[in-house]
Amino acid sequence: MSRDPDPQLAAEFVHFAIDAGVLGFGEFRTKAGRLSPYFFNAGAFDDGAKLGALAAFYARRLLASGVEFDVIFGPAYKGITLAAALAVELARRGHNKPFAYNRKEAKDHGEGGTLVGAKLAGRVLIVDDVISAGTSVRESIAMIRAAGATPCAVAIALDRQERAAEGGVDLPYSAVQYVERELKLPTLAIATLADLLGVLRASASPALAAHAAPVAAYRERYGV
Repeated sequence: MSRDPDPQLAAEFVHFAIDAGVLGFGEFRTKAGRLSPYFFNAGAFDDGAKLGALAAFYARRLLASGVEFDVIFGPAYKGITLAAALAVELARRGHNKPFAYNRKEAKDHGEGGTLVGAKLAGRVLIVDDVISAGTSVRESIAMIRAAGATPCAVAIALDRQERAAEGGVDLPYSAVQYVERELKLPTLAIATLADLLGVLRASASPALAAHAAPVAAYRERYGV
């Protein structure tokens, strides 16, 4: 399995995210209370063209990785759209896979329960936008195992490569490292903060290149 993002694919994705307005620059408060010079807002993949292109990036990353899976699982809420879009794109490429997702609240009528879509069986791939604290992944693992299936990997769009925080205290590892080391799940990111920084530093646009220094300083302070 190829754990590291392909540099060319990662650079393409970073440019796409910037052009789509998904990657923004300025001053943004993170969940950990940090002031970040950039912000990745997956909710801005808000039309068919952008979502289709995003799904293609996920598919290319997954197919190149060699990871084997039987079902795609998207945790509520952003993971739902990602799982569906990825399933459509993989089918278009000749790899038809079932997908499922969860509700936040159990349904007491109709089919009931919290799981929707295909039956969770065999090896299950979890798809999300980023891993902020690992909470969504832990919950997904619990649901997948409770259904009798096996979580096999996590696919995300961007690895922020920064230290996780708990109770206002910075931890010596990132959320992605926590998922890999403690939850024993490989994480496949389309791109990383290092890839983003590389694109900024190499940019011919002075306005874009100007963001390289604050992003580098942020990584120096909070990076892993």
